[in-house]
Amino acid sequence: MSYTGKLLTKLNQITAAAVIMLLCQNFAWAKCDDDWLAVDKNRDGDMLALYARNVGDFPITYSVRIKSESNRFSRPRRASGTLESQQSARLITLPDQDGNAGDNISISCTWTLGSRDASHDDDYLYLMPYASGKSYRVIQGFNSRFSHRGVEQYAVDFRMEIGTPIHAARGGVVARVEESNDKGCWQDGCGKYANFIVVMHDDGTTGEYYHLQQNGALVEVGERVGAGQKIGLSGNTGHTALPHLHFAVYKATRRARFQSVPVNFITADGVIFRPRSGHRYLAVSSQRVGD
Repeated sequence: MSYTGKLLTKLNQITAAAVIMLLCQNFAWAKCDDDWLAVDKNRDGDMLALYARNVGDFPITYSVRIKSESNRFSRPRRASGTLESQQSARLITLPDQDGNAGDNISISCTWTLGSRDASHDDDYLYLMPYASGKSYRVIQGFNSRFSHRGVEQYAVDFRMEIGTPIHAARGGVVARVEESNDKGCWQDGCGKYANFIVVMHDDGTTGEYYHLQQNGALVEVGERVGAGQKIGLSGNTGHTALPHLHFAVYKATRRARFQSVPVNFITADGVIFRPRSGHRYLAVSSQRVGD
């Protein structure tokens, strides 16, 4: 297998950086994540309730698994759903006559950005994620036989030199930014070194841009960006062996999973429904066909 081929076989692992899992073993009241998802307790007489709470400013889809080390319930309980900003939802209520209902309970939490009820606007025409008048070779398109299957079925990888300007393919609000990493490597676990920008679209999906260079984000969390706006600089961080941009649009699904969704790109050659490996597409600044 070629050098490039070896790289592409595992690129789908990188987007997992957009999902966080934390285990709170035998400490029921530990927050699952200080910045995003918390598990709180609420005693009411002889009952104890556990609640999932969205700590952040963007909707998240969560899944919480509750396991008792005692005989309080024999099988792990799982609760999942979507929480808007600062919203809470009850997970489970337990009898608590002796005040020890929370003892010997372990909790595992998973969350991802966005609502599982989000409906992607399939008629939206995305700009290419780079400057108008430029073109870059696609090294993986939709349904690539290397790694764009399953979760990454509709991701696109563009071959770019480090420092290439990245532009928003669609407008929205910046929800996550990571730009502190300076490492790119090929071993398992290298995905945690990826720099990225995540933009929350108005329909609840997210546009995600990966492998940016260190300090390569030109926007901040909470900033609204427009389609075509320069937002970052490409790089070679994370699980990678050559400089490139990984771009995809994702939707949250059940149990805090996520899935890429197909998008249509407007280019100088018209609307591209399926970007193909080896092709280059000239970017335009207008989202109207024929302009």
